[in-house]
Amino acid sequence: MRFRHPDGSTVHLAYCTNVHPAETLDGVLAQLREHCEPVRRRLGRDRLGIGLWLAADAARTLDSDPSALRTLRAELDRRGLEVVTLNGFPYEGFGAEEVKYRVYKPDWADPERLEHTTALARVLAGLLPDDVTEGSISTLPLAWRTAHDAARAEKALRTLAERLDALEELTGKSLRVGLEPEPGCVVETTHDALAPLTAIAHPRIGVCVDTCHLATSFEDPHTAVDALTAAGVTIVKSQLSAALHAEHPHLPEVRAALAAFDEPRFLHQTRTATAAGLRGTDDLGEALSGDTLPDASPWRAHFHVPLHASPAAPLTSTLPVLETALTRLVGGPHPLTRHLEVETYTWQALPTELRPRGRTQLADGIAAELTLARDLLTDLGLKELP
Repeated sequence: MRFRHPDGSTVHLAYCTNVHPAETLDGVLAQLREHCEPVRRRLGRDRLGIGLWLAADAARTLDSDPSALRTLRAELDRRGLEVVTLNGFPYEGFGAEEVKYRVYKPDWADPERLEHTTALARVLAGLLPDDVTEGSISTLPLAWRTAHDAARAEKALRTLAERLDALEELTGKSLRVGLEPEPGCVVETTHDALAPLTAIAHPRIGVCVDTCHLATSFEDPHTAVDALTAAGVTIVKSQLSAALHAEHPHLPEVRAALAAFDEPRFLHQTRTATAAGLRGTDDLGEALSGDTLPDASPWRAHFHVPLHASPAAPLTSTLPVLETALTRLVGGPHPLTRHLEVETYTWQALPTELRPRGRTQLADGIAAELTLARDLLTDLGLKELP
């Protein structure tokens, strides 16, 4: 979906396909047919933006086989879909029964992360619509906090920037990669991103602002955006998502409600803001076990809840944080980023009674999220384009 900003520039809105498990090119092609096109039809649009997630196997196939890339591009066109952004964070296995810490491998000290992201960039250059010259890729925020070779990661990102420069010379397509701050990682917050990104100091390497992660870490959107812009850090893209919020985590009924979201597939890092600073656990189950996490103040958990459907009381979501962030990102005289991506990948991890039953309900839910995002953008003065 495209929108005209009051300054005349185009802002792109997509939804991320990491909600649909697929490891191969055939799986990606099936996604377009079974999920993405039905969402477009529900929205009554001739064209729908999708943020593709390409697992390692699919990315290698598309990068090494020009005919495979042509096939994907033709299928996108045939189904009224377009791609200006990729989710390059998960490497593979995101649809596995248990993902947890595996999603942080390989990290940016591992040469495979550089090669994978380079392949994604070449693929994206071939997928961009003919009238679009800028593409974006979100990526791992360096590494999970327990192991990190900072010098090697910085060198890899510098090499990536050089490769992106060369790719633009070759194709005319300008591609940028954004580290996606996430709780528990080396770059946990937008503040943590400032030092490594200013050290690299290359406009092709910036930040992806995920509004669920921003909220989980209790970051103020105004402060975060001000710091990034003051430091000259490029906001490559923003993932529009909402975290799980518990206002009174000391109450038994609140803990019982939270427990329904404690599931075995993904990590749900949980945080609370205290007078001594931010406190947290790696997973929601740890927070609910005894006195691990202080409960005198609200808790927020890294669980991407549907944007249009706040959890039932006594829980809620951090949608207001998303709304504030979006106002700062695209509500000013000029957009600070032109790529927006709804990223609720946890539909099948929701409590059983909230999960969509089959493709039809999932498509309905994704379309409802995109409708909400569209309404937020038009309320900010952006005009939806055909």
